[in-house]
Formats: sequence, C-alpha cells, structure tokens
Amino acid sequence: MRRKQCDMMKQEHIDAILGSTTIGRLATSGEDGYPYITPVNFVWYRGAVYFHCAPGGEKLDNIRQKPKVCFEVDIPLAYLGFALSGDDKPCKITQLYHSVIIRGKAVILDDAEVMAQVLNALVRSHEPDAVFTPVTADMPVLSMCAVVCIRPDHISAKSNLLQGKKETHIDKVCSFLKERDSHLDRMTVEAIRAVQK
Repeated sequence: MRRKQCDMMKQEHIDAILGSTTIGRLATSGEDGYPYITPVNFVWYRGAVYFHCAPGGEKLDNIRQKPKVCFEVDIPLAYLGFALSGDDKPCKITQLYHSVIIRGKAVILDDAEVMAQVLNALVRSHEPDAVFTPVTADMPVLSMCAVVCIRPDHISAKSNLLQGKKETHIDKVCSFLKERDSHLDRMTVEAIRAVQK
C-alpha cells in the first residue's frame, strides 16, 4: 500500500466497513483470460463474504474453474473539489472514502443448513427492520439460487480521511464541509474527527 497513512487494518474498522454496506464488486478470472467484475449484494457473516445469485452464469463458471477471487467494497464520502482548493489543477481534487479489498477463495455452498443461515443473514443485513419468514433447509427456494462463500486469505483496508495532513488543513476542510452541509459532508466530518482521536 503506497499511502501507509491511509492503512486501516484494525479488525473492528474492517468489520465496520463491511457491515455498513450491502453491495460489493467480485472479480473473477474468465476462461478468455480477462478479469470479470460484477456487483453483488453480500453479507459479511462470521468472518467471510457471502452472496447469492442465479444457479448458473459466468461468475459461477469462473469460480468453478479458478476459485481465487478478489472482492472489493467502497464507501464514498465527501468529494473535495476546486471550490475548496481555489485552484483548478486536477491534482488538487480529492475523494474521501473507506474501502476494503479481500483476496480469497470462493466456494459454492452445497450444505442446505448453511445456505439457509446465510440467506437469513443476508436478508437481515439488507432489511434490518423487516419481518420475514426465515429460510429453512427444506424449502424448495434453496434450489433456485446459488450461495457463494469467500473466505479471506488476505484483507487490506483504507480510509482517506486526511491522515497525515496538517491540523490547519483538516480544520479548513471540516469548516468547508460543515458549511456545504450535505448528508455525506456531515458523515465525513464525523469520520475525520474520529480518526484524529
């Protein structure tokens, strides 16, 4: 990782990022030698990434051939553009964010009990207030989808929250964001202040 100050490798930080978003990007290796990237709804559950999909298709074909995959999530925060810098040079613009990249092996599950647990966890993560009939191992719905587990071999996490910048610059950015006052701006100020503690 080139920008070491952005490295956020504490497990609680990784868990917080993975637990606060519901869509990630799965990269598999295609038979034609090209990477294949697709967005998937997922849940971070018991130390692994799980997602469900149709029982057939390119990503599953790729996983069966080459189970080593890469999985990425990101949470965009405030965009700092020309209005803040007063300068029109492209290198002065910045996107603040959180991100996690996981390298691991993908496995298509065949245990109906585990599949049911994962599908219930997926619904709870996407619909925390919903009342729903839990999936059970004997339900025919299980045969209508595939459930995939990605067990991490390596995880890296980054947050660009102005780490390593001078306090005067951080204060200037926070003042600018408070004045602009969008939902993302408020979230970003909280995140910046949290990493300074």
